[in-house]
Amino acid sequence: MDGPATLEHYKAAMVLSGAGDALGYRNKLWEYNESGPAIHQEVKELGGLKNIRVELPDWPVSDDTVLHLATAEGLATGKTGEELLHEVAARYVEGMKDMDGRAPGPSSIWGVSQLKPGEEGGFRVPYNDQGTGCGAAMRSMCIGLRYPKPDQLLSLVAVAVETGRMTHPHPTGFLGAVASALFTAYAVQRRPVTTWGLGLIKEALPVAQNFVQGRGFAVAETERDWGYFGDKWQWYLNLRGISNGRGPVIWPANYGPAERDQVFKTFSLSGWAGRSGHDAPMIALDALLGAGSDWEELMCRAAFHGGDSDSTAVIACCLWGLLYGFQGVPEGNYSKLEYRNRLEKSAEQLYALSH
Repeated sequence: MDGPATLEHYKAAMVLSGAGDALGYRNKLWEYNESGPAIHQEVKELGGLKNIRVELPDWPVSDDTVLHLATAEGLATGKTGEELLHEVAARYVEGMKDMDGRAPGPSSIWGVSQLKPGEEGGFRVPYNDQGTGCGAAMRSMCIGLRYPKPDQLLSLVAVAVETGRMTHPHPTGFLGAVASALFTAYAVQRRPVTTWGLGLIKEALPVAQNFVQGRGFAVAETERDWGYFGDKWQWYLNLRGISNGRGPVIWPANYGPAERDQVFKTFSLSGWAGRSGHDAPMIALDALLGAGSDWEELMCRAAFHGGDSDSTAVIACCLWGLLYGFQGVPEGNYSKLEYRNRLEKSAEQLYALSH
């Protein structure tokens, strides 16, 4: 993590997010495997992470990367305001045609089916009590690449909220987009990782709440359901001893794959770790705090657990790539990755726009 974020860091962020997604997904086999120890055993049988060659047909990216690319390529057009929102909505509609074998979530399918890009207000969908999933969180890291500066916080929050609400209009869902985008901006800013959660609660959530009120859309329902996200994040920061932003981080005495499966469940809304907007970025942050610059350790924590492992890994690996580049990552983990060229190109475009 030496010096400012370069173009190479931006490329690593986009490419490794796709690699983490493909590894955590393992063509549906690991996303739906509820046992971290079983996944770790399978990694061992494959010769360890360094021997896994991430390429088609065995290691496709999931819906996470397809929709992250849709967000990134929408932002890369340089459009702003409502024009940008229609652009991103259109790309989500297009992205939904590329879901064969990629297992998109129910809220994403429902939300995109309601979008009418180009029509007035066509980037809005009705409030949905079920829209708490991680589908907005997993595709929003690139928003932080586009708006990485501290004085761009309002733009970052506005785009994260509005694009997040296209499929996940519930605050537990769309605030996940704010968290993923914010943490990405913090990674560009080189803020200490121990401060990120505090920044989310103290800096971004109040801005998001004001923004929602100002937009006047589904305000009453959103306010009613607002509290859980921030409360759960405060709970997590207390648990890890980083509510002051400093640490030292408090870890359980034993925190191997089996223990992590149990702990991650306590992060969750309904027992499926990483499935919701609040806990997919939470597990990603937990993995970053624990792994430091060690790629393999990051994957053990973020991708190989009994939960929504591709969605936690897609976020964690984007953040890690921004901090550390490709340093220490086995080339086979990403060199033949599906959509690698598109990921690199969008990174180049976002880097140019952010400067």
